Amino acid sequence: MTGGNESCTAGPTSMSYLACLIYILEEWTGVEDVGDYLSYAFYILWLLFPLLVVFVLPGVIVILLYVSILWLHIYKRKNEIKEAYSHDAWIGAIEALATLWDGHGRIWHGYELHGVENIPQGPGLVVFYHGATPVDYFYFSARLHIMKKRRCRVVADHFVFRLPGFRILLEVHGVIHGPKEACVRTLEKGHLLAIAPGGLREALFSDEMYTILWSDRKGFAQVAIDAKVPIIPMFTQNVREGFRTLGGIKILRSLYEHIRLPVVPLYGGFPVKLRTFIGEPIPYDPNMTAEELAAKTKAAVQALIEKHQKIPGNIFRALMERFQTQKKED
Repeated sequence: MTGGNESCTAGPTSMSYLACLIYILEEWTGVEDVGDYLSYAFYILWLLFPLLVVFVLPGVIVILLYVSILWLHIYKRKNEIKEAYSHDAWIGAIEALATLWDGHGRIWHGYELHGVENIPQGPGLVVFYHGATPVDYFYFSARLHIMKKRRCRVVADHFVFRLPGFRILLEVHGVIHGPKEACVRTLEKGHLLAIAPGGLREALFSDEMYTILWSDRKGFAQVAIDAKVPIIPMFTQNVREGFRTLGGIKILRSLYEHIRLPVVPLYGGFPVKLRTFIGEPIPYDPNMTAEELAAKTKAAVQALIEKHQKIPGNIFRALMERFQTQKKED
């Protein structure tokens, strides 16, 4: 090894550091043409780099969620801050998190919220199409809080309550799992409540065709009827282009149906243009059945999709919409 190392600088001209390193590796491993193997390895890495990126980027959302949780724990320890917000001990923390998520939405997706005037002053049930992740709901909730100083509770799948460290985040933001009675009580208290009837199944197995997967679910409609509140349809443009799933793999679909957990890998995190559109509310009608109201709500969400989403969805087109909009604003 020593002799090989000295030979790197011997002679009238010195070898480059890379050539010297390759020479040492050849001497140490006894393998000839290590440089060719390294060149091949670098080529494979370069070839797979885009694939690595699309699976790594979703981790940014997970990091932001745990940053939010960390902030709430810090805020909880600093109880003296609540004196400035005596009516709600958590309002300062919620303001900070709304700013964090709204800032991420503005910078990464040029996020826009349209139709906020359709949200009533009192309680209402917001019904939305579920993308591969609920990141559009995070942006909507943050923007609504900043614009109107209103908080929107949301119904989440049971597995969310099992995620480590999420308890404080769910409690502060009023996330509930149900049952129907809890949803009705939330609305009767005058709150906004959001729900995606498609749930995890729609998140994992819908695709760029934006197919609504609500099956025959009508529980959300019964909640609106029992609470005597309007339903507000909502849809986010390009939500399927920001994140995609591998839901087309049949074995993953079968596995999900057995264990009901999000076992389908997702990829993406692309900075596509996101615009949330809020449709006109469907008023409470005591003469309408839950089946009829569910069908009417589904038709309203479908109408928003057909009006605001080019189908099939295309990641490149959604990226161009993001930067074209930025150019117009500049």
